[in-house]
Amino acid sequence: MDRHTVWASAITVAGFGAGVAVPFVAGFVRGGTSPVPVLLISGGGVVLLTVLATVADWMRWRHTRYRITDERVELRYAWVLHTLRSIPRDRVRTVDLVANPLLRMFGLTKVKIGTGQQVTGQQSHLTLDPVRRARAEELRRVLLERAPAAGETTEPDTGPALATLDWSWIRYAPIGVTTPILGTAAFGAVMQVSDWIGVQNSVIQYVGDLFANTSIVVLVLVLVAIGVLIGVVGSLGLFVEMWWRYRLTRENGTLLVRRGLFTTRSLSLEQRRLRGVDVFEPLGARLVGAARVDVVATGLKVRSDKDNTDPKTLMPAAPIALARRVAVDVLRADPLAGVDIRPHPTAARNRRIAWALYAALGIAAVLAVLGLLLTTVLLHLAWIAALVLTPVAIALALDDYRNLGHGLSGDYLVTRYGAGSRHTVALLRGGIIGWNVRRSPFQRRSGLVTIAATTAANDGRFFVRDVGEQEGLRLAEEAVPGLLTPFLEPVTPARP
Repeated sequence: MDRHTVWASAITVAGFGAGVAVPFVAGFVRGGTSPVPVLLISGGGVVLLTVLATVADWMRWRHTRYRITDERVELRYAWVLHTLRSIPRDRVRTVDLVANPLLRMFGLTKVKIGTGQQVTGQQSHLTLDPVRRARAEELRRVLLERAPAAGETTEPDTGPALATLDWSWIRYAPIGVTTPILGTAAFGAVMQVSDWIGVQNSVIQYVGDLFANTSIVVLVLVLVAIGVLIGVVGSLGLFVEMWWRYRLTRENGTLLVRRGLFTTRSLSLEQRRLRGVDVFEPLGARLVGAARVDVVATGLKVRSDKDNTDPKTLMPAAPIALARRVAVDVLRADPLAGVDIRPHPTAARNRRIAWALYAALGIAAVLAVLGLLLTTVLLHLAWIAALVLTPVAIALALDDYRNLGHGLSGDYLVTRYGAGSRHTVALLRGGIIGWNVRRSPFQRRSGLVTIAATTAANDGRFFVRDVGEQEGLRLAEEAVPGLLTPFLEPVTPARP
């Protein structure tokens, strides 16, 4: 590994220690304690922690080696406890590069070499932490080179980028779930920090005095407005940090996603691992005609290196026409064009409306029971909840039904679903390795089934929900002929 990792670790630990120590020092000083001994103790603790972390990282660097042979990639740690981990080179599927600001300052990056396997309780990747940036790019090129399979033709990928960042997309950032989450987190952070330094009561008193002559309703509206403003600013900043210099390209049969402002990320995905795409329309983006593109591929991790997005996300929210064009370029096919999306039976709609009513009225019933036992305030909340939640639940149920659909388009199975947010998944039929047919007692009574296409990609299953029984079985048989045949028998029509 590169020796500059020791300096990067020392700076990181020193900064973290100083950040933790400052609130405690401020709290003691505010309580009347002399600052000199507090500063000496806290400063000494930070120095000691930094020295220990630096020595530990130096030992890690000193005794860690990696080697790449014609057959394997090996990572060895040889001090006290000796470990040797290796990956066959023909099993390497991803070589991802991640560099935070400190690593970038020293010209370094982490290299995560993955096999694409998902083994519970075991690691299926090696991390070289860190190496020089130029060396990392060379490693990716060498490890992802593949000889063409029998009968496979190789075409040089010399075309333009499949997608690059358009700053107009930033307008979709504030209309996602990130905005309220960041706004709420900001209030929580203020209360936590004020508690650390012993001024929480003063902060609450200051806010109370500031709005002493206003009603509770106005106070709530003002706080909500402040939270929304903070959330909007935070979501815009998060978009900039995550998608700065975003570029989606294809190089030698591998899709590459490069992005990031402070922490740069370079994620790779072999074309042969693709099993489809998911054009996902989150609720806010869907209202303004936008969607993002997620890839369906084998061996994807759930999250990547403390990242805020799934590695399966190839493109942030963008105009839906552009998102579909990028999906076509990624697949080198257009399964969504002209596909006959078949609606599902009205029994599926009735089932969703029933569950929506159960949910809304169930909440109201719980509040009513508590109101009878505790206070009449909850009784008023019960009828308000029933009045507000019932139409919302029914609207979501109807939207969920409208979004239900399925169809076959060339080599792909297309399924669509979602309440509020909508998924349109195009799944390669050749990547389907099994079917899961489920019927609850309520579905059996309505003549419905849920068909799940089993695949090695992403979460492992993609659903066609609440489809008619005969239609669902016919779809499974047509999508992958012969796979479900041994479990089917013809239906003999009843004689008059």
